[in-house]
Amino acid sequence: MSEKPPDTSAANQVILAVRSLDSLSMLPCVAAKLFAALAEGRSSTSAVVEIIESDPSLAALIFSVIHEHSVTCPGDKSSLCQAVGKLAEQVVCDAVFSVNVAGQFEPRAELPKRELTLHSLAVACCAEDIAEISSRRINPQLAYTAGLLHDIGKFALQEVMPKSFDHIAEEAKSRNLCTCTVEQEHLGLDHAILGRRLARKWHLPDPIAVAVWLHHSDTATIAQTMPEAEIAQLVQLADMLARQCSIGQSGSYDVTDSAERIAHSLGITDDQLDRVRAALPEKVSEKSRILGLDLPDAAKQYCQAVHAAAVELARKENELSRQIRRLQIASTHFDFARDFMASIDSDDSAIDIAENFAVRWQKFYQTGMVCLYLAGSTSAEFIEAVLVENLSQSSLLYLHNPSDTPTVPETISSSFAILNAHDYIGWLFEQLDVEFDLNLTKILPLLAGPRALGAIVFELRYPQDVQLFEEKFKTTSGIAGAVLDLALAGRQQEGLAERLAQLLGKSATGEQPTVIAAGEQPPAYADPLDGLAEMAGGAAHELNNPLSVISGRAQLLAQTETDSGKKQALGVIQENAREIARIIESLMIFARPREPKPAQTSVRQLLDEATELSARRADTDHLDIKVEIDAKVESVFVDSAQVVTAIANIFSNALQAYPENLGPIKVAAEIEESGNSIKLRITDFGRGMDAETMRKSVYPFFSARPAGRNRGMGLAHARRLIQLNKGSLDIASKPGVGTTVTVLLPQK
Repeated sequence: MSEKPPDTSAANQVILAVRSLDSLSMLPCVAAKLFAALAEGRSSTSAVVEIIESDPSLAALIFSVIHEHSVTCPGDKSSLCQAVGKLAEQVVCDAVFSVNVAGQFEPRAELPKRELTLHSLAVACCAEDIAEISSRRINPQLAYTAGLLHDIGKFALQEVMPKSFDHIAEEAKSRNLCTCTVEQEHLGLDHAILGRRLARKWHLPDPIAVAVWLHHSDTATIAQTMPEAEIAQLVQLADMLARQCSIGQSGSYDVTDSAERIAHSLGITDDQLDRVRAALPEKVSEKSRILGLDLPDAAKQYCQAVHAAAVELARKENELSRQIRRLQIASTHFDFARDFMASIDSDDSAIDIAENFAVRWQKFYQTGMVCLYLAGSTSAEFIEAVLVENLSQSSLLYLHNPSDTPTVPETISSSFAILNAHDYIGWLFEQLDVEFDLNLTKILPLLAGPRALGAIVFELRYPQDVQLFEEKFKTTSGIAGAVLDLALAGRQQEGLAERLAQLLGKSATGEQPTVIAAGEQPPAYADPLDGLAEMAGGAAHELNNPLSVISGRAQLLAQTETDSGKKQALGVIQENAREIARIIESLMIFARPREPKPAQTSVRQLLDEATELSARRADTDHLDIKVEIDAKVESVFVDSAQVVTAIANIFSNALQAYPENLGPIKVAAEIEESGNSIKLRITDFGRGMDAETMRKSVYPFFSARPAGRNRGMGLAHARRLIQLNKGSLDIASKPGVGTTVTVLLPQK
């Protein structure tokens, strides 16, 4: 007669219940400490990270969250500190606030979880200490996290069937058995198997999942054929030591006299084992303090923390409601600004933009006649203006620049205010063929940063409302000022671009470039690139202010925009503005580097630091760079920081000659023939360059790679830094063979 198959209904019910868990609940004391830490600052502060690293429920949750958000941590993937730092602040807050709190109204219900948490902390601390002295070279951080999470199966059983879990623990104690044995008898499975399934569901790192699964097995035997089980062997030893030290309660009561045997297999002596035991209580006490496990009346403190959070939430809700009301009032003005910016074409001149704005201003604010004028330079004979009469009839004008009075009243030349126009700009009214109602006419500046580019003059039909509209006038006119400033800068940059092109053309032919401003003598540049750098610095300086204003205004509009398409367009504007800002920063660094501070520096040190910097840029731990230094070569007299940057730029450029960006690169250092300099020959064996590419390779923003892949500042910046340090840089290259960059650096 065949045996009756085992009843699997209990196991299936437990599996279904555990499968529904998205996270484990946390203790009230942990919740109180965590909410207090979150209220003090960012979610990535050390206090928050310490709590997450010390609590099994939160630690397991974070691994699940980093997988959900596709966050990658280079190096040690078990580092919770790195994981929390990589996650957005709001993601961490949302995750921890979604966790249930265990036993907040039933103090007795939280006692088993508190004792199991203490045991898990003890195993984690013990596993970390064992890993540091073991001969198996197991990462201590990995060992700590594996120890912390080794009993997540027990936490899950305690979560879904607390009374049954208590009965199992009591029976294991009365029979001196491991809980796994009793669990198998009653449930048909044990917490190690459940823990393994949870580890997979929550995407715990593989070594931790192995430790969760096998820490109650014969790990010494398993590790002989399965090396990855060594982490389970280490956690098993840590579990035994934690139970011997009676820290917390694990629910297992089997004999643990094999600790020394496992320790010896891990290369740990009896003396080392005794030191681990002796240090364990103090380490666990510190972790317990972080979690607040010894807090008196933890449930009450948790309720107080929840109440404080609710009060703060209500305060923020009220403030948000007030902001929404203010934004609703301002929304029409932002619509005006948004529509104005959307109507601008990249080819529009400043006066075209001014006319567009003046017409919209009259229509939106329902004013009378409007005159908008651009200040121009004090030496100019005429200034540009636009006049908008009734019914949006506009015309462009050239007005005589007044010689005896400021074009823009001094009161509003650098700050915003609304003035009575007839007190300040009589010169304007004298030149117009139309008559403004001077009792109703106001003037306000078009500001770009701290200076007025011009002014807008208009008939305000309801003068008593001037204070009501002042803030809105300031916002919309500021947007116009920023856009006009960019347009005027564009006009200026056209001239700069022509002069830049002239410089590039002359440097290509070897002809000495000449940049002559009005009333100035031609500067004498030792190198054509010096003139180019000076011009680049000027261009970058002129672009910075209008660019920051455009970026700020786009961000302001995006905050209140509800239309997804327009919001996306504003986001594109911001991103491109940031990219231009990065380009401008590169220009400024190239054009105006700091003065070098030379000192005697080891050539070996320069090359080692440059290699390390290049590896960080390439996001790799190893680059194939072979360095040969002649025995007579010792040091050079240079600014080490600048020369390291220059050499790293050369290395990076050489790496880009290979498909995988890894090398090889050969570096040879020897004393130059004259004996005054050290010669560095940096050679790659990549794709090489033709004559035209090689000639242009030291120009800023030149790159032979596809557009968008690289800004092309590497060799240009390297050459400039080396020249500043009284050295030189030369390039020799051949397509399909490779490139050699020769650098001479002074010895004294």
